[in-house]
Amino acid sequence: MKLRPKDHAEQVALFRAQLLGPVLHAELSRGELLAELRVVAQKRFVPPGADTSRTYSVPTLLRWRRAYLAEGLAGLRPVSRRLGDALALSDEQRDLLLEIRRQHPAVPANVVLDTLEGDGRLDRGTITAQTLRRLYRHEQLPRRPKAKAGRPAGERRRWEAAYAGDLWHADVCHGPTLVVDGRRLPVRVHALLDDKSRYIVALRVFGHEREVAMLELLVEAIRLYGAPRRLFLDNGATYSGEALATACGRLGIELIHAKAYDPQARGKMERWWRTMRQGCMDHMGPQPSLHAVGVRLTAFVAERYHHAAHAGLLGRSPAKAWAERRCVALAGDDLDAALTVRETRRVRTDCTVSVGNLDWELAEAFLAGHKVTVCRTLSDPQRAPWIEHDGQDYQLRPVDPVANGMRKRKKPAPGVDAVDFDPATVLLDRALRRRGGAR
Repeated sequence: MKLRPKDHAEQVALFRAQLLGPVLHAELSRGELLAELRVVAQKRFVPPGADTSRTYSVPTLLRWRRAYLAEGLAGLRPVSRRLGDALALSDEQRDLLLEIRRQHPAVPANVVLDTLEGDGRLDRGTITAQTLRRLYRHEQLPRRPKAKAGRPAGERRRWEAAYAGDLWHADVCHGPTLVVDGRRLPVRVHALLDDKSRYIVALRVFGHEREVAMLELLVEAIRLYGAPRRLFLDNGATYSGEALATACGRLGIELIHAKAYDPQARGKMERWWRTMRQGCMDHMGPQPSLHAVGVRLTAFVAERYHHAAHAGLLGRSPAKAWAERRCVALAGDDLDAALTVRETRRVRTDCTVSVGNLDWELAEAFLAGHKVTVCRTLSDPQRAPWIEHDGQDYQLRPVDPVANGMRKRKKPAPGVDAVDFDPATVLLDRALRRRGGAR
């Protein structure tokens, strides 16, 4: 029985060790080591299993020596290339291809490649469809064709809107609490996401999650892009109020609320929140204000997220998909009318009325004591409220007690037709007449 290498890999490792020879253990300076290896690099060797001789470069010999010093003979064993490695891909390209298959398991490999190459996300010829299929099999991501009609009851299916601008998602994310001047301030990130393109239509940071924040966000998005056909919301108080339902009804926007206790139905929004946290919020550090948080998140969305390849879009960016949007254009007057809030108030005797915890006054004194309809529009929080009464509009202005106190009031001069009415003078004249008669 002869002593032989147990396999081809050990035979190659022994060959490499013999080729390096004395430089494996010799204590040489950097210059001496390189000189020895240059001599070896000029010779030709026949590797195990080969029919022709070849040379080996100095960097290759250096790599072998480091591997031997670190792991011994095992470090010189060749590493076989596994099927499905797709070595021509970068880590980012590999992750993108795998995520596309996870989100679109029914799409063939050649369609995935054609889409990415056509969009410029992958150079043509980088890998073949067959290599991509091997990669998917190696990662245990085989293709799963779409099921036909008659699927089991309760089965969940992937869905998306017909076009960009058709359906928007709205949600709130809780950020890390800020400490400003010793006071704790909650961070609530409100966002609107387009379903088809995954584009962030609007994003703002508030210290609360009341309904008014959602309305401000919606107004901002509609002024920029127009209105969607539908809004997909959860069942929280932020999205269940009468004001939002009224405004969307007037604008022709259908409200859709997800089923309770079904977080998977909001998966696209949850995926966006994870991207925002991993890409920006988790690395932001302490901030001095809500505004500082907002501008950083907005910069992340505009400069990175909107232009990055998205697996849910087969490698396209949200900005490119959003460019094909079809939103409903609305005039400014229509938006103001749809978001006009009306309440009944009684005008005080000093011609003032309370609106939004503030006192307002009107110049029309004849309305004092009357019940009137006070109006304000949520589309423009800076616009002053007004009064609707008997088909007329009357503008309100903030009460200024100091200015009112300094205003000079002139007594109206009696005219030709002025009524003579002075009870005190009449009583005085009567008393004088009685005294004169007594004498």
